[in-house]
Amino acid sequence: MTTVLVTLAVVAVVVAAVVGYVSWRDRRRRAAEEDPAAVRAARGEQHRRAAEREHAQHDGWNNGGHGFSG
Repeated sequence: MTTVLVTLAVVAVVVAAVVGYVSWRDRRRRAAEEDPAAVRAARGEQHRRAAEREHAQHDGWNNGGHGFSG
């Protein structure tokens, strides 16, 4: 019984070490590959599209006979 528990503990430690190493490696690689200018441009585009969507929804609400102007 003790041998089984020791074996399971060793397997758990090895799995945890592999998962930790892979996530650490991917995090380092992802951070190095991202271009700061591209990230800023993508965020700006995302904000612009969200503003357009909000504006279109607002116009539809007011022109559709709802709210105070209906």
